[in-house]
Amino acid sequence: MSTELGIFNRMESEVRGYVRSFPVVFKKAVGSVLTDQSGKEYIDFFSGAGTLNYGHNNPEFKQALVEYLQQDGVVHGLDMATTAKKEFLETVDEILLKPRGMNYTLQFTGPTGTNAVEAALKIARQVTGRHNVVSFTHGFHGVSGGSLAVTANSKFRDASGVSLSNTTFVPYDGYMGEKVNTIDWLKRLLQDNSSGMDKPAAVIVETVQGEGGVNVASARWLKDLEKLCRKHDVLLIVDDIQVGCGRTGAFFSFEEAGIKPDIITLSKSLSGFGLPMSLVLMRPELDIWEPGAHSGTFRGNNMAFVTATHALRKYWADSKFASETVQKGDFVHKRLKEIARKHRVAGISVRGRGLIQGLVFDDHPELAGLVAQKAFEHGLIIETSGAKDEVLKILPALTIDQDMLDKGLGIIEKSVEETLKSEGVYTRVVKIGGAA
Repeated sequence: MSTELGIFNRMESEVRGYVRSFPVVFKKAVGSVLTDQSGKEYIDFFSGAGTLNYGHNNPEFKQALVEYLQQDGVVHGLDMATTAKKEFLETVDEILLKPRGMNYTLQFTGPTGTNAVEAALKIARQVTGRHNVVSFTHGFHGVSGGSLAVTANSKFRDASGVSLSNTTFVPYDGYMGEKVNTIDWLKRLLQDNSSGMDKPAAVIVETVQGEGGVNVASARWLKDLEKLCRKHDVLLIVDDIQVGCGRTGAFFSFEEAGIKPDIITLSKSLSGFGLPMSLVLMRPELDIWEPGAHSGTFRGNNMAFVTATHALRKYWADSKFASETVQKGDFVHKRLKEIARKHRVAGISVRGRGLIQGLVFDDHPELAGLVAQKAFEHGLIIETSGAKDEVLKILPALTIDQDMLDKGLGIIEKSVEETLKSEGVYTRVVKIGGAA
């Protein structure tokens, strides 16, 4: 690792992660470009793991925040009423809920996504009086106690130090192959009194599993899941922390499927500026909390309320931004398919929705990390995901311009070709539309 990271290596815990993938000291960030202290620029296809859907230091949000601070606006207010929170609540109601015919109560939890998941699980258990929760293979919901129990990845589970229970894992869409509807598996477990599964309080699901490898649930599968939950009086929790806030196109990733979750968790890009903020939306009749029963010192980031309000008003007052995101996603998917087809003997495939796309190294999972490393050398920030880190995850800002998007994809293509060559992986170029 670079000598400029000496103070980090000496003083910071071994748990640090992303600094190992991107071993430079970053100094500046604007839009979709990060600059290190030596002046080298990097295109950002990572977006803070999805926290920067509108890019780094969005100028309009920054100006609004500066003005708020200059006016001595409340920065820390626990869960007291403030003007910043009032404007955010009004905006959510006006821009998100009413146009969609949605009726939800909002709960502000601690500042990160796992706090929202913890609250969602607790309220589901309180409402139903049951303890078990159904989660899915390859699902990721956080690394605090309750959230970790419904997270599938052994890397995170093994670090818990305690037994993780009260969860039944079932196959996600596509886990058993394209021809198997895995909802039938869950249906059978729920119907059979001798299945060994305690009747769950809730099912928690991601419509696209980001950390799990960009696994995409079909609209039909999600509809079947909702129907099954309704039939058995099980609450449906959609974890929209990474793929909500417009990542797949519509603000909520489940809108395309036409389902109505009982509980929704949001975080990451909710503030629009990278500021910590998380939120639980629940059907009003589920809100049986006693005052202060789920607390936290930072359950209301007023600076995040300011930037979130501006993000909603700027990008979500109409459908234009969502349409642009879908178009960019289609462009990325097409380009990745071309790369995969050129190197199909190397066993590369593509999957994703909107602007979360994955280049999957099915036959040689170790190559994804090598491609990411090569891309970094060429000036692109990108990471991997999946059980074997076999997926190169493309996660640019939704606001990225077409030229920069195209340039970043060009770096990916170059990095794939160089990695396959250096690793001696047999491949062949296939003419698009022609024979091998």
